[in-house]
Amino acid sequence: MVNIESHWRVPVDHPAFAGHFPGQPIVPGVVLLDRAMWLVQKQLREPVGSWQISHVKFLSPCGPTDELQFAFVHSPKGMVTFTVRCGERDIASGRMTPQAA
Repeated sequence: MVNIESHWRVPVDHPAFAGHFPGQPIVPGVVLLDRAMWLVQKQLREPVGSWQISHVKFLSPCGPTDELQFAFVHSPKGMVTFTVRCGERDIASGRMTPQAA
């Protein structure tokens, strides 16, 4: 098993905030998933575009300037489980699995 950890500070000017609740912006779930996939791809140095994301839970909202901690566990069979936290709050969790060619 390989454990990976990475941090991302949500930029105050992220384009998703324009349409995702102006006046009280929150990070859309798809942005969290995109960032998780990008970080996994960067750390594992393998493309994740064809992977399946499953068992995703969005637990708490996050917004501009929040510092998010992404933690990944890469199993020997290739599956990656991930959690996203902001301080003591759980933001999201899920699992990514490579698809057979």
